Amino acid sequence: MIPQEFIQSLLGRVDIVDVVDRYVKLKKAGANFQALCPFHNEKSPSFSVSPSKQFYHCFGCGAHGNAIGFLMEYSGLAYPEAIRALAETVGMQVPETRGRPEKPGSAEAPALTARMLEALSYYRAQLKKSKTAIDYLKGRGVSGEIAARYGLGYAPDGWQNLEAVFTDYATGALRDTGLVIDSEPRPGSENEPEKKSRRYDRFRDRVMFPILDARGNVIGFGGRVIGAGEPKYLNSPETPLFEKGRELYGLYQARRAIRDANQVIVVEGYMDVVALAQHGVENAVATLGTATTPFHLAKLMKLADNVVFCFDGDAAGRKAAWRALEVALPVLADGKVVSFLFLPPEDDPDTYVRREGKEGFAKALAEAKPLSQFLFAELASRVDMANEEGRARFLAEARPLVAQIEAPALAVMLRRRMGELARLSPEEIEQLVPSKVPAKRPSAAPARTVRKATQSLQQRLLVLVAATPEVAAEVPQEVLAGGGADWAALRDVIAFFREDPRRNLGQASAYFEGSDVSALLRVALEDPLFEEASSPDFNVKAEVSDLVERLREAQRSRRSDELLKLLVAGTATEDEKAEYREIAAHQATAKSGNPSPEERSKL
Repeated sequence: MIPQEFIQSLLGRVDIVDVVDRYVKLKKAGANFQALCPFHNEKSPSFSVSPSKQFYHCFGCGAHGNAIGFLMEYSGLAYPEAIRALAETVGMQVPETRGRPEKPGSAEAPALTARMLEALSYYRAQLKKSKTAIDYLKGRGVSGEIAARYGLGYAPDGWQNLEAVFTDYATGALRDTGLVIDSEPRPGSENEPEKKSRRYDRFRDRVMFPILDARGNVIGFGGRVIGAGEPKYLNSPETPLFEKGRELYGLYQARRAIRDANQVIVVEGYMDVVALAQHGVENAVATLGTATTPFHLAKLMKLADNVVFCFDGDAAGRKAAWRALEVALPVLADGKVVSFLFLPPEDDPDTYVRREGKEGFAKALAEAKPLSQFLFAELASRVDMANEEGRARFLAEARPLVAQIEAPALAVMLRRRMGELARLSPEEIEQLVPSKVPAKRPSAAPARTVRKATQSLQQRLLVLVAATPEVAAEVPQEVLAGGGADWAALRDVIAFFREDPRRNLGQASAYFEGSDVSALLRVALEDPLFEEASSPDFNVKAEVSDLVERLREAQRSRRSDELLKLLVAGTATEDEKAEYREIAAHQATAKSGNPSPEERSKL
């Protein structure tokens, strides 16, 4: 684990306005900054970034967090990765820890990343020297601008070209980059001499496509053979930096276009992504020599509401599309649309967009089949829907697929459509495929929430302290003596801000991350009062003062009830009797509206 002291220091150094403004164009709005929310579609800005709180909050969809949380949500980074990315921007070194690393090899990741960058520089320099590679790219319609944008390069023919780049070419460290291969040694025999292991470059005579992570670091390469040869595409192996099932080619370059279009196009090849970008279709990504994974889809559905899989129209393309559909079913969410575009059998996205242009591709895109249509059409094509046996077979194949859908509204509609196609009534479908209560799981993107007003004084006070941390000093310790999780969270949050008055909400959210306090703090931030308290017209101090007095009155009322029980039982001491009379007198004065003796003496 990364030490909490470092995280607090980091959040004290960065400015969330600068962090967010790198990705979302902010405009000054009073003491805060505003923009259209990057996490949901809206026409008027409800996304607010507060310099004083070092916190962002969308009053439309409820998305909120500190600078670390923004990078996690916007760039899809894990918590440690977001901290490291943020630390790099202010020149801070994340301390090494003894805890279990986030993933294997995380300790050597910076050194490996530097080596990958050196390899990229070499490949790009070699592209400029290779007429064959340049002619190949020109023949595919790739301009110098697009080649530069995607960092394309060339690995020349030859077995050990990288030996001139890395002085430690023969050491084990370079093997972890995936750039080289060590051949298997072979023991000698009577007829053949011993064969020692030999190291050679993985990529030779190939156009090189660097694979970037969400921070723009080179984590792997894909190589496309220029002439005849197999395999046509060669990818980096799994390394401490690179996991095929988690990364997508072109996502780093396409992120802004995906958000602007609220749509992402998933294709199968690197050249498809580059060719589409060349013709102005910039929101495309590609899988990396593997089928689409649930992680891929969850990542994309955080960025856009519409995911379109684009495949060749041949049998292989339809088979790949069906695998993608099966992966999509369990992670579908209401409000998200997954569609399938099948190009003519003789085409792939590269050839199609070069022939039809951007407008032609956009027209085809508009005709993509929604997942529900593709699902039922494909299943119906496998049977004879004109007879009962065929429809029974259709149901047998459709039932387990539809049962995987946890999106409530979509599941109901697909079950209804399944019944219509099988010529069954809703009641009969309910018997065959009972509806289920979906298990709760993280949504693919922040959903618009219906926020309720707080129900207790301590919850209300927590909201106000979160909105304006400096009022924590004005809450007397004696009014915080209640029991339960709400009271414990309030005490912890107030103690955090009292310890250092310079602390802000962003630091508090990081400090309590993963604790019970974090969940209650999140509820407080979704309360309508938080938005109200953030207004310059709202008198937070007066509201806090009123809440403190009401808490004191509640305490007096509880104490009065306790003392009354002792009086009735005849066990009250003289001091307890005097205390009861004092509380009763105070309550009577409060009801009458006249000042108490103490207040009169102050006057």
